[in-house]
Amino acid sequence: MENSHKRRFLRELLICMCAGCIPGMLAVNVVQSYRFSLLAEEISTLEKRQSELFEDNQRLISGISILSSSDRIDTISRDQLGMRKATSADILRIEITGADGN
Repeated sequence: MENSHKRRFLRELLICMCAGCIPGMLAVNVVQSYRFSLLAEEISTLEKRQSELFEDNQRLISGISILSSSDRIDTISRDQLGMRKATSADILRIEITGADGN
């Protein structure tokens, strides 16, 4: 009879352990769901920030293109700085020979 009591005890213990695992697994699932929602929110925030930075970068690139255009630089150099394009008569060519006279 003692063997049957042990078996019955072990069987009931196993049932109780399985029954106890169910709430534990549910609690783990809740924690994981909460962590997932936090990470999903953080990803959404980072994606929005990335989009904003991309748009800012596009605006800056456009601004650089406008500011470095050759027409704009030509106009500023001529009208504001009084510069003009050099003619061939304005260019002086200098040749430097080596120490041995070549």
